Amino acid sequence: MNILLGIDFGTGGCKVTAITPDGALVGEASVEYATHHDHPGWSEQEPQDWWKATCAALRKLADQGVDLGDVAALALDGSTHNAVLLDADWRPVRRTIMWTDQRATAECEALRSEGARPLGERIFARCFQMPAPTWTLPQLMWLKAHEPEALARTEHVLFVKDYVRHLLTGKAATDYIEAQGTLLWDVSGSAADSGASGRWDPDLLALAGLRPEAMPRIVAPTAVVGGVSAAAATSTGLRAGTPVVCGSSDSAVEDYGAGAVEPGDLILKLATAGNVNSMTAEPHPHPKTLTYGHIVPGMWYSVSATNAAALCMRWLRDAFYGDLHRKENLYALVDAEASSSPVGAGGVMFHPYLQGERCPYWDPALRASFTGVSISSTRGDFARALMEGVAFSLRDCYRTLEEMRLPVKRIFLIGGGARSKLWSEIVANVFDCAVAVPSPGDASFGAALLAGTGIGLFHDVKDAVSRCLRIHRTITPDPETAAAYAKLFARYRAVHDALAPVYAAP
Repeated sequence: MNILLGIDFGTGGCKVTAITPDGALVGEASVEYATHHDHPGWSEQEPQDWWKATCAALRKLADQGVDLGDVAALALDGSTHNAVLLDADWRPVRRTIMWTDQRATAECEALRSEGARPLGERIFARCFQMPAPTWTLPQLMWLKAHEPEALARTEHVLFVKDYVRHLLTGKAATDYIEAQGTLLWDVSGSAADSGASGRWDPDLLALAGLRPEAMPRIVAPTAVVGGVSAAAATSTGLRAGTPVVCGSSDSAVEDYGAGAVEPGDLILKLATAGNVNSMTAEPHPHPKTLTYGHIVPGMWYSVSATNAAALCMRWLRDAFYGDLHRKENLYALVDAEASSSPVGAGGVMFHPYLQGERCPYWDPALRASFTGVSISSTRGDFARALMEGVAFSLRDCYRTLEEMRLPVKRIFLIGGGARSKLWSEIVANVFDCAVAVPSPGDASFGAALLAGTGIGLFHDVKDAVSRCLRIHRTITPDPETAAAYAKLFARYRAVHDALAPVYAAP
């Protein structure tokens, strides 16, 4: 039993990664699942789709020759803020509202405006976050107002990875970092331990329409929660009794798995969403950022995030390359066409607000746009403009961290988009900084390291990273290209400023 398995539930799909205890990749597989957008701004997923994707991804891994009976332990991670509401028999009450959902705008406005000292400010003091539609609390308040019967049927609450782990083991739990993603977990007195000694806040639970006993117990990300049940072994191919480690939120686990384990490390993420995450020795709450405890005990990280990054590339794939959708090397074609377009994409510029925007604007009314299109614009121009626009959005996010004067010592580029040589080069030039691309360095790899730590194969979480992580390549910016992108970034911001009032108008 010499395999460590990590299972990641991103916003768009499930990925499994199998490694040896020295970090060598044994195999990896992924399966997408659907997000339902029944109304503008809505994003929901079916919990059973995560389980189906897990089983399918494990079958793919087995088809590669990976013996799932050799798995010594596994851990899970998943996108956060997503409450899975379960009835007394642990069955989902409804689809899960995802963190990208924007329906709870009115609830957030009420939280920010009520009282002499708005409730939103009091929530910020307890939870280190300002209310926004991405958080679980406002989403539950929306359900309380519009679907009270769903909350009335809710006896248990889990989150994405925890729901799947419950199906694997029959045990219910979550970790303290996941809890911080709800706006229901009071971390105000637990700065020294990354929020681990916080508590489910009874006032905020009442505001959400939940009973305290519905909330899961809290464990460390490296805690063994249970073993694979006989029924789950039959469905997945895993060995019954295989230890299952809790894991944590995908953002925390991927930062950790990429090697960002020291204060001053910075993560740039090109996944479904895009993140700029700064590792710190203590929490730095800010109204325009997200603040979470780190996998490394005692550390924290500040997040400035865009709603859509690689999601934009998937949208481009479906909208512009529909006739080639099933072409095996489709993304290589997209890269080749984008590479044929010059810096600045022949004047075409893209703003990636497909689902409103979080940092630095926190504006759910924003919408994506291509501007500067001419009769000579090519499909390659649109592809390159999309890559540049997402990079500009990340740079826009970083402005808030600059204002906070958070130090930067090393930069790591992660996510599926980092596999693109061109996109990686664009990001390095937009930031005008050298960036390191770790290997594998993604969330499922980080989860595998947590699995090994949980069963004692590593001394601690930092030991696991030092023994297993490798840097795939380092990208150095070109001064001339970086200077060109600095000018284009100013234009990017000007276009945002011009269009934002248009989208805000009734």
